[in-house]
Amino acid sequence: MNIFLAMIPAFLWGTTYAVTKYATPDWPPLLLGALRALPAGLLLLLIKPSFPRARQWPSLLVLGAINIALFFAFIFIMAINLPAAIAGVGMVSVPVVALLYAWIAKGQRPAKPQAISAAVLVVLAWLLFDPAYVALNALGVGALLGALLTIVIGSTLVQTLSVSIHWWVVLTWQLIIGGTILLLAAVIDGSFINPTNYHSVFEPISTLQYSALFWLIVPNTAIAYILYVWLLGRMSVAEFSFGTIANPIAGIICAIILLNEQYQPWQYLIMFTMIIFSVLPQMLKLKRV
Repeated sequence: MNIFLAMIPAFLWGTTYAVTKYATPDWPPLLLGALRALPAGLLLLLIKPSFPRARQWPSLLVLGAINIALFFAFIFIMAINLPAAIAGVGMVSVPVVALLYAWIAKGQRPAKPQAISAAVLVVLAWLLFDPAYVALNALGVGALLGALLTIVIGSTLVQTLSVSIHWWVVLTWQLIIGGTILLLAAVIDGSFINPTNYHSVFEPISTLQYSALFWLIVPNTAIAYILYVWLLGRMSVAEFSFGTIANPIAGIICAIILLNEQYQPWQYLIMFTMIIFSVLPQMLKLKRV
């Protein structure tokens, strides 16, 4: 049952790329990240007021900086600079980064099914991301790699902190802290570094853009992160990652509906093969259990 619940936040997150590109393509990524995280965190604080203890602040600051500030910045850079379907499918490479991280940081060698699936994912990603067939830029690809790494580290931190800190405190304050960091970064960026990138923000906001912001703040973040943090306290990261199969599916569907992105049949075949291999090791592990 928990695995099916994990598909809900994954599906909601998979809509981020197409919704952003459809409604706010000219808005700067740092500001988009702040507008997504900070209001959602404040909404959760309003629903259930909860405050960290003094000794919990350092851990929550690190978590907010990595799991929200960095991750959201990478996500919106991807959303603006990569095709929406490609951004969604690219995120299924999380298992590859997770295996490398566990191997390098913790000395945990991957099992044979995990290693084979990771190798297949790398080959398929290489074929799918061929510049001869897909318009990519270095910034978008770099943001994808950064997002993959931060989601692995961030999920591990969430699971660790949720043991000693109430999960609602972890949930609420990582969003508030991360959103505040992003807001400060956006102010600095807009004031001193790239002020021209913020001109579009001062134009009248359309009904479509208000609707997109509501979607990003409430279902896409507040509701999705409630399920995310609650579930990570009740299942392993490997089990949760099985639910992420819904993320690229949502990305592909929204890219077709909202942006009219079209790909060749062989490209769709590669996308869905990547989705299958991203969850195959977890499926085999759960079957053995």
